[in-house]
Amino acid sequence: MVENNYRIESDTLGPVKIPKDALWGPQTQRSKNNFHAGALMPIAIIRALLHIKKAAALANMKMGKQTAQKGQAIVDAINQLLSLDDEKLRVDFPLHIYQTGSGTQTNMNVNEVVANLANKNNPGLDILPNDDVNMGQSSNDTFPTAMNLVAVGAVDTLKKSISHLVDELLIKEKEYWTTVKVGRTHLQDAVPLTFGQEISGYISALNHGLDYLKKLEPTLDELPIGGTAVGTGLNAADGMAESIAETLSKEYGHTFKVETNKFFGLANHSGLDVVHGAIKTIAADLFKIAQDIRFLGSGPRAGLGELELPANEPGSSIMPGKVNPTQAEAVTMAAVRVFGNDTTITVAASQGNFEMNVYKPVMIAAFLESAEILSETTVAFADKMIYGMKINKKQMQKDIDNSLMTVTALSPHIGYHAAAEIAQLADKEGLTLRQAALKSGKVTESQYDKWIDPLQMTKATQTKPIND
Repeated sequence: MVENNYRIESDTLGPVKIPKDALWGPQTQRSKNNFHAGALMPIAIIRALLHIKKAAALANMKMGKQTAQKGQAIVDAINQLLSLDDEKLRVDFPLHIYQTGSGTQTNMNVNEVVANLANKNNPGLDILPNDDVNMGQSSNDTFPTAMNLVAVGAVDTLKKSISHLVDELLIKEKEYWTTVKVGRTHLQDAVPLTFGQEISGYISALNHGLDYLKKLEPTLDELPIGGTAVGTGLNAADGMAESIAETLSKEYGHTFKVETNKFFGLANHSGLDVVHGAIKTIAADLFKIAQDIRFLGSGPRAGLGELELPANEPGSSIMPGKVNPTQAEAVTMAAVRVFGNDTTITVAASQGNFEMNVYKPVMIAAFLESAEILSETTVAFADKMIYGMKINKKQMQKDIDNSLMTVTALSPHIGYHAAAEIAQLADKEGLTLRQAALKSGKVTESQYDKWIDPLQMTKATQTKPIND
């Protein structure tokens, strides 16, 4: 029944008014009417569900559960939808993240759109959203399967972004391997190291993070598809899950498996939780790296001033000539958002009451946001800050000349206590360490020059860049 710009369709709860040109059906419309908060369901989830429905249709035809005519119509409709760009695809998938916690309404949104498009392309075939498109499936297993599919893709993108930053840092590590500067511990002056050595620590942190991801991400390969409503597999044909996994593996270029406990797969999302923990760890290390670099580049006159950072845009609407470390700020903001998302995911993962976790949409939305913002800010940080970053050699040398902690090299020769007295004398009387050492009478000029060699103290000349 069509009324002006609307049509009337009915579901198990009664009639629903739907825009006449919309491909969705009554269950989508009810959700659209009832839930308006937050962002729309990530388009990656929509595409993943479409791939799952396609794989299910192929499996059901293979198992003799679906007629070739209907099954092929479903596959053709899905291929038509998948060929659309994200903006055009979004038109018929208008639902928000904050809806039912199982993702049922988005699952039905996909079922309805596919069924209506297949019927539009094949008049009289009468393909039904639940009986045909959703055959042998439940939102309870399709949605968490979609979650894992998109999480794997997001992790792959993040790994590439982190590796890109590592590549840029490797260039700087090699370039500044023997550039001496003051080390700092407890935010206080410490013995010298080289800037290349300092960068090598950044690289190692990121490489460890990548290693954690690589070791943990295989848990995302376990797909709960085939569990249907509560994990028993009711209404799913034997071999259907394996067939779906095989198809999805080909589509995504990744090896997925279904040999997993379905009761676990529906009620627990431990894989997402633990992998996001690795993402959070990377975010923490990125925060530390970005924080160090913006502090080392602070100034230009009243800060540490060891680094000259690229000027990407004006830094103040009132202070002329001011330039800020904006790329570092973007990374650190992304990192704290990831920290918050990790809390969201941890709490959500704990809510698998009985046979179903009902925090699925918010969980995957938080996961995807973390991976996306960390990926994008990391690449920009590498290209627009690290690439153009230079040292202020004059400032680094000045700090070394003024440092009192090079006195540590005297300890093996005159003892810790005598070396400490020289450092305290220099600090009290405003002397350089050299002046204080000679004034103490415990060190001759030739001894001082022999024993106090900042570059040799770093041992950088005895080794190659660690990551060379």
